[in-house]
Amino acid sequence: MKRHKEFANRLHALSPRFAYIPKEDRFLMDPGPLKYRFNVIGVGVNGQEHIAVTLLEGRCTVHGVYDPNPLSVEAARRVKARFSDEPLVVYESLEAACSDPQVDALIICTPNHTHLEVLKVAVQSGKHILLEKPMATNIPDAYEIWQIAQNYPKVLQIGLQYRYKPIYVEAIHEAKVRRSLGEIKTITILEHREPFLDKVGQWNKFSKYSGGTLVEKCCHYFDLFNLFAESRPVSVYAVGSQAVNFREFEYRGERSDILDNAFVIVEYENGVRANFNLCMFAPMVYEEIVICGDEGRLKASEGVNGQAYSRWANYLEVVALPDRTSRTMTPSYPAIIEETGHSGATYHEHLRFIEAMDGQPTSAATAEEGFWSVVVGVAAEESVRRGRKVLIQELLAEHGLAHLA
Repeated sequence: MKRHKEFANRLHALSPRFAYIPKEDRFLMDPGPLKYRFNVIGVGVNGQEHIAVTLLEGRCTVHGVYDPNPLSVEAARRVKARFSDEPLVVYESLEAACSDPQVDALIICTPNHTHLEVLKVAVQSGKHILLEKPMATNIPDAYEIWQIAQNYPKVLQIGLQYRYKPIYVEAIHEAKVRRSLGEIKTITILEHREPFLDKVGQWNKFSKYSGGTLVEKCCHYFDLFNLFAESRPVSVYAVGSQAVNFREFEYRGERSDILDNAFVIVEYENGVRANFNLCMFAPMVYEEIVICGDEGRLKASEGVNGQAYSRWANYLEVVALPDRTSRTMTPSYPAIIEETGHSGATYHEHLRFIEAMDGQPTSAATAEEGFWSVVVGVAAEESVRRGRKVLIQELLAEHGLAHLA
């Protein structure tokens, strides 16, 4: 006999509005049995986002957190309290947070320059790990993390979640599954946005801690370049400057040195060329991708315009040759998911993490993919400093990694 299927809108199960309903009274609003418990290491703004999407999704929970900043811990408690009355365990040390036997997985959201050292402790636990981007601030550390991942028996996923933003999900489908554009030849991505926000310790204002703007922020876009190009980068040429933001900013006797604008050109082994346009002193948050193939062109964009009486909807268009269809669309997730941050991409990154923990195939970023996104970012930063094109083979050779090029 065919089993009857209820029309159960999962959005009702996700909404904190219905958190008051006891578990035994949940039917349409039941997210299913609890699958895994997470600990979050580092609960600044990104760590809090991971807590929110974990609890919103409902099949996993955040058991505890570790962060030396008491205000961050209190903020994490408030996030969990929106969804659950289960108390949040607060650990006194990184080692305690990583080794708790009640926990199945760790989410690492500490400052960029600490990732390798935190990961070395985390892997001793043998738990599944989600490591935030960029996986490292330099090539040697990124390579070491890649090598750790190759021999690690559990999931070690890298937090390059932009590939799950609605516009990029659909762009990937059009370009790589439907092949609406034919063979990809050029890729352009533009990001115009406000400056970096404040962080505890202001580490994101200094290249030695963040890796530089083109590593810290733009590894997302270089990951997308690599995905669409399906090839290894050969060279990177970049120009940029610190034109507006933090030019007079000092913290503990050090002057900020991060770029706030750049143009980056990446050439690939297969002939694909990509270019990136960054401005971080614009009064909005806007990004756009244009991909041109030998049979069509795709353009997609998303943005938040807080300065004018207008709303920018997500947008995607495919203009193809006459023998196939062209189309426009407004890719989106439900508002309750998109509002959790990163246009809902972190939520869907968590779905992929759960699938990987379940042993299912996943499209989430691997440590190898994370490594190559860092390589392009470091090459771009070096190109700005050196004032010339940087050859990837030469850059890798400088770190004893010529065999990778």
